[in-house]
Amino acid sequence: MAEHRLLGISGSLRRGSFNTMLMREAARIFDPAEFAEADLRLPLYDGDIEVRDGIPAPVQRLADQIAAADAVVISGPEYNKSISGVLKNALDWVSRTKGAPWADKPVAILSAAAGAAGGPRTQFALRHCMVAFRPRLLQGPEVLVGNASQQFDDAGRLTNEVGLKLLAELMAALKAQIGR
Repeated sequence: MAEHRLLGISGSLRRGSFNTMLMREAARIFDPAEFAEADLRLPLYDGDIEVRDGIPAPVQRLADQIAAADAVVISGPEYNKSISGVLKNALDWVSRTKGAPWADKPVAILSAAAGAAGGPRTQFALRHCMVAFRPRLLQGPEVLVGNASQQFDDAGRLTNEVGLKLLAELMAALKAQIGR
């Protein structure tokens, strides 16, 4: 087992989320010493809340998790040709915290979607959203799990051999970015 800390972020809140399953598969393959799953059940970003109350504790906890992680894996669904609202909300809130937690952080992006393509537009949109934060976004291999309802077994394990191969390559690339 490696000595790395991995943070997993799923852009879906659904209990049976395929993106949460995919994120957990990535963590299993990565085999970190420590793995944490981010909680994106955050209040909607509102500048008035920020001015009145400051950064909410759950948002600060997420920013601290990002900062403490050696690497981050984000798995997000494609909602209306873009990222989910909960993921965008989390990015917006974390951007308001101090310390630039994303800066130079190795980040791998994954997606699982109902459609055959597997979510390429969500990955494109997420990359675009994250540019301002200056993480080290891995460029590939792309892990796009299409027809997601048919790609996981009852235990939540990815069964698609091509997907598993690409996921293993991406997690190896993510490990290689740590400490660079």
